[in-house]
Amino acid sequence: MVLGNSLFHARKKAGLTQEEVAECLGVSRQTIGKWEADETLPDIRQSKRLATLYGVTLDELIEFDLDVSQVEEAIERSNEELEEKIDWTSAWAKKYPILAKYQGEVNIPLYARRIRQMLDELKAEHGYSELDAMLALKDILYGVWKQAKAAGVK
Repeated sequence: MVLGNSLFHARKKAGLTQEEVAECLGVSRQTIGKWEADETLPDIRQSKRLATLYGVTLDELIEFDLDVSQVEEAIERSNEELEEKIDWTSAWAKKYPILAKYQGEVNIPLYARRIRQMLDELKAEHGYSELDAMLALKDILYGVWKQAKAAGVK
C-alpha cells in the first residue's frame, strides 16, 4: 500500500470526513485529498497528528493495512455459533492445499496422542481450560515454525 491509501483507510476506519480532519489539523480539505491521492505528503508533524487523530501509532498509520484491520474486526465480531458453521480446514485449503490431502498421508492417531499429551500438560501445569491450552499450543507451534522460517529451514 502507498501512504495515501493508508491515510484514506485509516481516516475511514476512524469515521472522519476529509473536512473534519482538515479542521482538526488547520489545513484545507483539498490538502487532505492530495495526501490521500499521493499528490503530496504530510510532513512528520502532520503525520503524527494524523496518527493521533485516527487512534493509531505513526508506524501503524504508515503501514495501515485494511485487510488486516478487517480480519481483526471479523474476529472481534465472531461468536461460537458462527465459528461452528465455518469449515476452517476447507477454507484454508484453498490457499494451502496440504490441508485437503494430509489426512490420507499422515498417521493422525499418533500425532493426536502426542498433541493430547501436550494439551493435558498445559492444562495441568497452568490450569488452562481445554480451549486455552489448544490456543496456547497452536501459538507455540506457530512461533516454532516462524523461527525455523526466519532461520531458513525448509
